[in-house]
Amino acid sequence: MTARSAWVHGRSGVVTQMHYARQGTITEEMAFVAEREGLPAETIRAELAAGRLVIPANIRHVELEPAAVGAAVTCKINANIGNSALSSGIEDELEKLRICLRYGADTVMDLSTGSQIHVIREAIIRHSPVPVGTVPIYQAVEQVDDVTDLTADGLLQVIEEQAAQGVDYMTVHCGVLREFVPMVQNRLTGIVSRGGALMAQWMLHHQAQNPLYERYDDLLQICRRYDVTLSLGDGLRPGSLHDASDDAQFAELKVLGELAVRAWEQDVQVMIEGPGHVPMEQIADNMRLQQELCHHAPFYVLGPLVTDIAPGYDHITSAIGGAIAGMYGASMICYVTPKEHLGLPNAEDVRQGIIAARIAAHAADVARGLPGARERDDAMSRARYAFDWEQQFALALDPDRAREYRRETLGGNCDTQYCSMCGPKFCSMRLSSELASTALP
Repeated sequence: MTARSAWVHGRSGVVTQMHYARQGTITEEMAFVAEREGLPAETIRAELAAGRLVIPANIRHVELEPAAVGAAVTCKINANIGNSALSSGIEDELEKLRICLRYGADTVMDLSTGSQIHVIREAIIRHSPVPVGTVPIYQAVEQVDDVTDLTADGLLQVIEEQAAQGVDYMTVHCGVLREFVPMVQNRLTGIVSRGGALMAQWMLHHQAQNPLYERYDDLLQICRRYDVTLSLGDGLRPGSLHDASDDAQFAELKVLGELAVRAWEQDVQVMIEGPGHVPMEQIADNMRLQQELCHHAPFYVLGPLVTDIAPGYDHITSAIGGAIAGMYGASMICYVTPKEHLGLPNAEDVRQGIIAARIAAHAADVARGLPGARERDDAMSRARYAFDWEQQFALALDPDRAREYRRETLGGNCDTQYCSMCGPKFCSMRLSSELASTALP
């Protein structure tokens, strides 16, 4: 029995972290994240009880080292992995997971849409100490000939299967209502969320309401049994700057706020997913409106991307938007890789996406004045001024890349008091250090 299985062994009935928090109980999971975040355990408990923080921690994910997502703690990042019908198998996905863990993803989502979805997810969960998320409709659609063949019972059966397997949080597109679909007609890019588009297609074919909205109480009962955190998906999120902040996006957001309250009434943890493409000047208002309509539930944003013209570099456009969103209150940033809009990312793409998102999240923590957030930056500055290269590598978000670039330009002669950009004669820090040690008349 692992350490965490001992924590959850023997629990019965309602087992959610929110349930315990509202009873005044500080669980092992709460104590763990409090120590990791450098906060009092009571702060974590109170934020969780109020719905402003989540600890995605399915009782079946016994390998988990719990993590907290919310405004009171550091901004987290998620990395998406998973196969497609065209490429990638179990070993490829486990290698992506190893990259995620090596370079600091706080959570991972298995977005597999190809074959062996259940087997790949099982391997990822069993090898992952960080929370694992999914989008259950992908597996549900893979099991039928056409999306229109989906049934509410079939979709809930898949959700139950994934919950029993140990999935910590699930993106569910409960807020894409039938009456909202006509609102996207004037968009340039329509519905860009895969889950949102699948749900819209089903509703139009059957001339019926969203089955997850209709059966939301059944969904909550599954979450209560396993402590699955709901990530209420923004199926009508904008996929281009032109479509940002439109009526469809905000109509869905209002419903997500109402669904969050219904989840809290059942002690189910909730995150709200946010927009994908938003001009920089609209990000602050998007954050403010989410907090208002969704009662300060943690906000999990995809980017947002701040320009549409950088295919191959969208990890950068996303990091810009993510840093701004985090500064204004986003609790978790979903990474975007250089392959966004172009193809399924490989291991190197995953690495670049993670580092870009971590830069954004850390910059947001510094901007928010989070206690201790700048300590690492100040330590790096001291190491640079002292030409302590090993300490610089240790403090870097990507030590491997920093060391690689250093060796690339200086070969084996890495222990110098200058870099190859300036050399010894023009090194400003070396000159400044000499000035500081010289007694002025």
